[in-house]
Amino acid sequence: RPGLALCAGCGGRIQDPFLLRVSPDLEWHVACLKCAECGQPLDETCTCFLRDGKAYCKRDYSRLFAVKCAQCRAAFSSSDLVMRARDHVYHLECFRCAACGRQLLPGDQYCLRERDLLCRAEHGPSLDGNGARGPRSP
Repeated sequence: RPGLALCAGCGGRIQDPFLLRVSPDLEWHVACLKCAECGQPLDETCTCFLRDGKAYCKRDYSRLFAVKCAQCRAAFSSSDLVMRARDHVYHLECFRCAACGRQLLPGDQYCLRERDLLCRAEHGPSLDGNGARGPRSP
């Protein structure tokens, strides 16, 4: 459809013989498809990620939008096992009591204060409404 499409990058009409289509309704001039963060050209040799109509390279998309561990702030890989506490996600190794450093295991009682996990021994025997019975994994 050269000549009919509008470039999602520059807004101009695409009259080139080739265009890049990233999703069903977003098309770019070959020269306009670049990472919105670093400007790296994105073509058939690069993985392209879209968010809110903007294209990103894999590195920047991961850095900006990937879920990160609430403790160490590192991103998760697809093979990582995780623990969840409310809206926070942790690497298994990072799911530890902030006071004593003991790793919390499934079934352990803990309290979550902000991003800090406290085991039952550090929080006390009666967990209040901020506590949870045990972590959930996805």
